Amino acid sequence: MAGLTLRDVRKSYGDVQVIHGVNLDIEDGEFVVFVGPSGCGKSTLLRMIAGLEEISGGTVSIGDREVNDIAASKRGVSMVFQTYALYPHMTVYKNMAFGLKQAKTPRAEIDKRVRAAAEILQITDYLDRSPRNLSGGQRQRVAIGRAIVRDPEVFLFDEPLSNLDAALRVQTRLEIARLHERLETTMIYVTHDQVEAMTLADKIVVLRDGLIEQIGSPIELYDRPDNAFVAQFIGSPKMNFFAPEDLTAGASALLGRNITTDMQVGLRPEHLIVTHSANAVVKGTLELVENLGEYALVHLMTPTNVEFIAKTERPPDVPKGSTVNFGFKPELVHLFDAESGKRLA
Repeated sequence: MAGLTLRDVRKSYGDVQVIHGVNLDIEDGEFVVFVGPSGCGKSTLLRMIAGLEEISGGTVSIGDREVNDIAASKRGVSMVFQTYALYPHMTVYKNMAFGLKQAKTPRAEIDKRVRAAAEILQITDYLDRSPRNLSGGQRQRVAIGRAIVRDPEVFLFDEPLSNLDAALRVQTRLEIARLHERLETTMIYVTHDQVEAMTLADKIVVLRDGLIEQIGSPIELYDRPDNAFVAQFIGSPKMNFFAPEDLTAGASALLGRNITTDMQVGLRPEHLIVTHSANAVVKGTLELVENLGEYALVHLMTPTNVEFIAKTERPPDVPKGSTVNFGFKPELVHLFDAESGKRLA
């Protein structure tokens, strides 16, 4: 096992720079998730760590060894791809053993590692099957098993759940979390799904346009986002944003400070509280209710035509078009600079 260090890592395609000087420390045994919108550079960064993309500048070190000029096969990493990349003409056993066979590992050692990995992933009964006779979830476990048998210092996952249906995504996510707990190996996981990031990560790295916006634990990013981008990316549904004119005069009084025109007020849907009109800090016309049983997502529009969502235990007992009043707890409000998006004290 090993940690990983990135120092001023850059990537360019001709004159176009896509990774802009990334600095990152990953501790031995950490589960780190790269998250961000499509095109932010997270998969490119992962492939640079793996050795599948050339590094244009800076250094990547695994443990105490700089690996910029070391071939992918010699870096001590194993990668699980979005597509399972299994050989269709080989059995599950042969797919898992292929890399070890290419490395001329003794046959007895190959058998030991393959069967140990199959037991961990509960796919022992599938070893003699071909990939076409497996479900999507089973194929992904085979791909993970192929990575495990190499006994890598670092596991790399590139959106491994994106081809699975919703139920399988949840199940496989739990299996990956248990795998990390069992192996205690450094894992780096790329996703655009912030729910995966929040539930799996020890540490989340939020990326945008080839730059790191914030690094922290899931709860740190949820409670204290550094800027409006992180605030809206972490949390589901995303954070609501209001200008001063979208709120009542009571908002400034409740916060104990004036909300000025150079500020944005961030309120998470789950932190809005239905209240009487006299205590309202934001009012909205009811437009749509998504009743999900355990909670409801209430879609509203302020008098200033700003859409927002409230997450409530039960749907409001009023018809569409009615005005619903909300309050909030001052300690749960987020204030951001309206121009830069940076968090205000």
